[in-house]
Amino acid sequence: MAVAMLCAISVKAQIPPVFGDSYEGKIQKDELTRAYISPQRIVWMYDGEDGKLIEHSEMLLEPGISQSVMGGRPMCTVTSTANETASIILDYGRELHGGLQLVMGTSTRREPSLVRIRFGESVGEVNSQTINYDWKVGYSTDDHAKRDIVVEIPREGLFEIGNTGFRFVRIDLLQPQTTIRLKEARAVLRYRDIPYLGSFKSNDERMNKIWLTAAYTVHLNMQEYLWDGIKRDRLVWLGDMHPEVSTIAKVFGYNEVVPKSLDIACEYYPLPGWMNGMSAYSMWYLIIHYDWYMQNGDLDFLKKHRDYIVGLIAQIDGKIDAEGNENLSFSRFLDWPSSGNPKGVEAGFRGLLSWALADAEKLCNILGEPAAAKQAADARARLNKKVLPHNDLKQAAALMSIGGVMDPQKAADEVLKVGGPKGFSTFYGYYMLQALAQAGEYQTAMDIISQYWGAMLDMGATTFWEDFNMEWLENAAPLDELTPAGKKDIHGDFGAYCYPGYRHSFCHGWSSGPAAWMSEHVLGVKIMDAGCSVVKIEPHLGNLEWVEGTYPTPKGVITIKHVKKADGTIESEVKAPKGIKILK
Repeated sequence: MAVAMLCAISVKAQIPPVFGDSYEGKIQKDELTRAYISPQRIVWMYDGEDGKLIEHSEMLLEPGISQSVMGGRPMCTVTSTANETASIILDYGRELHGGLQLVMGTSTRREPSLVRIRFGESVGEVNSQTINYDWKVGYSTDDHAKRDIVVEIPREGLFEIGNTGFRFVRIDLLQPQTTIRLKEARAVLRYRDIPYLGSFKSNDERMNKIWLTAAYTVHLNMQEYLWDGIKRDRLVWLGDMHPEVSTIAKVFGYNEVVPKSLDIACEYYPLPGWMNGMSAYSMWYLIIHYDWYMQNGDLDFLKKHRDYIVGLIAQIDGKIDAEGNENLSFSRFLDWPSSGNPKGVEAGFRGLLSWALADAEKLCNILGEPAAAKQAADARARLNKKVLPHNDLKQAAALMSIGGVMDPQKAADEVLKVGGPKGFSTFYGYYMLQALAQAGEYQTAMDIISQYWGAMLDMGATTFWEDFNMEWLENAAPLDELTPAGKKDIHGDFGAYCYPGYRHSFCHGWSSGPAAWMSEHVLGVKIMDAGCSVVKIEPHLGNLEWVEGTYPTPKGVITIKHVKKADGTIESEVKAPKGIKILK
């Protein structure tokens, strides 16, 4: 049932003819672009008791050209003595994916000089120690990407190192009795050079910034494949992909990183296994396919996955009995913050399965597979004979509402609205917002977006995080400053499960849900037919005075503007490309 070798796609590079035929098929063009970014500020430096270990540090903030020069040009001079180690922390202004380029001047040594380079998503992390044999609060790891490196650097040359997610870099000159001259210390940003076709702008600048930050969070994770994190979780996780794919569709439209990632997942996790070894993630695979098809209308791609989809439905069907009991797998996983509520997780798991089977039925009708469509519908009907209580878990109530096994208003009143953003998570927060929209609680959802995702911005975030709790805010210092005595480090002092301390990812694609949600519910874009051929525009401005933006489709960009009039009604202006029918 596996989709064989679908991921073996490369972009042919134009290479010098000297390589010859023997290199045919062995050289692949880099799909991504590199850009160089100078530091925006110097956070801190240790320049010795007399203040002379580091001189002319301001030169590092100047634009660079990636070229070393000889002669007496002004450069940053760094000196370590027998007793003092010179150190400097550079801030590049926002989260990046890539590494560091050093352009060197002369040195007091003919040999290379030893330096320690640390990358960090926060000031706390860039100062932290690395422990790779354990996960502890207050420490970082090199899991998935090397962030703490001791290396020799040349004199009068160019040196590049690093491939990770970061905003800050700390450089320590470990070589005693040595002076080096640094001409440039620029970040290397590695990213997909693609336009932001979708946009969102309103009279609320906080909401605008949240939308753009969510979009950028996903953009950084669109590497060769669609990752969940650029520092840690540089992997294709099928469950985590769903918010990411939803945001990509509304910001970038079609991008090959999505089908490539779905292809490689089928190759790596053939049936009868589960995606990523987790049954819930195979459910997300079905949901993603339906959403992606509705956005792009790519029937050929869907047909490539026909055998896997049909086989997965049969596998699920065989694990649901006549009374509605299911035994898909022993393990139950929604997201990490819900793990402490196993009864709620069980209810939410079944809600997710109901949603996935509903989408699976639609997929099979599109594919002309009536037997498989009936199998999905029958399995869902049996499953929903048994509905478990949500156990006050917001993740569960959201999935039960979306999955059609709980009244949306009941889910909102009993669970989702209780405590506002308390109990939200960066991953499943998207589905909590979606369930609130089902109940017509648009302003409540917008308030929570502003409070919860906005709080990360208040703490210095430039991308959204793997997890976040509102309780962390109490007496916590922002991520972009040294933590004062008596304050909590918002990065190093919190986190649980697989993300304690600085192992916590501060750029996680699954946290991008607000961008997708705002485009769908505030701009009001709802796809009614495959490939956006029919689109309904139904805005919900809540307390906003106006909103405008764009939405990408396979036929071009839809331009939208909504203005709230004095009587509370909304005046809309919509311009759509030829071939798209707009319903209002």
